Amino acid sequence: MTDTRLSRRAMLRTAGVATAAAGLAVAAPGVATAGWGHGWGRRIPKDRIGIQLYTLRDAFEADLEGTMEALADIGYRSVELAGTYGRSAKEFRRVLDRYRLRAISAHVDFNGADVDQLIDDAKTIGYRTADCAYANYGTIAEWTDFAKRLDKAGKAFRKAGIKYGYHNHAHEFQAIDGVRPIDVIARHTSRHNIHFEHDLYWIVSGGADPVREFYRYFGRVTQFHVKDRAEDGSFADLGTGTIDFRRLFRDTWVGQLKDYIVEHDAPTDPVNTAAVGYRYLANLRF
Repeated sequence: MTDTRLSRRAMLRTAGVATAAAGLAVAAPGVATAGWGHGWGRRIPKDRIGIQLYTLRDAFEADLEGTMEALADIGYRSVELAGTYGRSAKEFRRVLDRYRLRAISAHVDFNGADVDQLIDDAKTIGYRTADCAYANYGTIAEWTDFAKRLDKAGKAFRKAGIKYGYHNHAHEFQAIDGVRPIDVIARHTSRHNIHFEHDLYWIVSGGADPVREFYRYFGRVTQFHVKDRAEDGSFADLGTGTIDFRRLFRDTWVGQLKDYIVEHDAPTDPVNTAAVGYRYLANLRF
């Protein structure tokens, strides 16, 4: 295993240099320069850049510790969980600590779960923000019932000192009988109990404008899933797709500090995707 990790780390360093050079090459033309305007130099603070570990699920199955080490070598200090890959909360916390990584958030489904146990796990691992990752219903009545249950769970998390939110896909922005599910969720949850983690790829795929959606429920959007979209609608590594992140971040900079969480749902090379994403966000100026 040691040889494998060393090989991976050497590969990452080589790939990192190439990626940085490629990033400079694509920063001049195309999507990345849209809205650059007057040469503003704002940057995302590095401690606000994280990665959703779902992106690396296949790599974790093969080598959890080696992949965590690779993330740390890339420069990540923050991660968002999507399960603990067969480890207990205490065991997973030890792995994070070993590589100087901290969990800033986690995808935690409250449906049918022991919320008290979820809260205990959160405190053990160390995150103070969590999100419901997915819901999908065919009627507004079902969405209303879900929102009320979501709010109840959010209240329990809040009382324990953990912020709870909702992570969207595309369908929440598409109307059912003239009503969008995302608006039902907002209407039937308290802003004190439920925030929004905006998945930017899915908002665009759902036919909505992320900037407008940010201001529609201003103050409730405290996390971004930063995921790029290729011309054909598939997933893309950050900075290689069609979403104008420079304009988007510039126009949504106001308000609470946000977590900018790299994600790719189906990467062919997860570790390289993580490296491309980190360097893109760390070097982006808007």
